[in-house]
Amino acid sequence: MPQKAWSKKRERQYEDIKESLEKRGRKDSEAKEIAARTVNKERARSGEAAQKSKTSTNDVSSSRRGGLRSHSGPGGRTKAQLYAEARKKNVRGRSSMTKDELADAVGRR
Repeated sequence: MPQKAWSKKRERQYEDIKESLEKRGRKDSEAKEIAARTVNKERARSGEAAQKSKTSTNDVSSSRRGGLRSHSGPGGRTKAQLYAEARKKNVRGRSSMTKDELADAVGRR
């Protein structure tokens, strides 16, 4: 999945991340997606990408975050992720819900 816009450094980074994920038991397609997303986020953070989101530039770097928001783990999903899922499920009153209420509403607890 390496792209033409990626430098040699980013291609190496992609391969390293992908191989690491595969060693940990992730499926090949999943490992490719995660690696590409990570590399693209790092490109955005360092100003290499044409497009960037607020979370890409203002958030903790992916390498430091280490999966804190990977749908499990200590922090679980972010409020924004829960809100998006609630919107997909058409949950009423979601805009005024807290993170815990959203988690209950989408059936995660």
